[in-house]
Amino acid sequence: MKISQTSGVPIYQQIAESFKLDILEGRLKMGEYLPSVRALAKDLKISVITTLKAYEQLENEGLITAIQGKGYCVNAQDANMLMEQHMRKVEEGLMQAIASARIAGLSSEELIDTLKTLLTLEEN
Repeated sequence: MKISQTSGVPIYQQIAESFKLDILEGRLKMGEYLPSVRALAKDLKISVITTLKAYEQLENEGLITAIQGKGYCVNAQDANMLMEQHMRKVEEGLMQAIASARIAGLSSEELIDTLKTLLTLEEN
């Protein structure tokens, strides 16, 4: 896990996003335990409170559950929820692309053509 002290994104959020991506992409599976709060804090050389805040964010999103005396465990993921999470990421990325295109002065047609070109390149 890579954490940047200078990214402008709070460390707890970087941790939560990293685990969230691992869960949504299937690298962390249902029933697997995340590293203990203390172990992760030690590995990343950060506060236990920061690590706990990241885990609480994931728990609030329904991705993990705290199990007394054992730590945090990955929850079963609903296929519809996973699709919705991925769709949200696509929409966020496209909204950023639209904003950048507007700043660059691209028309809607030019932006669509650029997307089509990139899709064609990615398929090959």
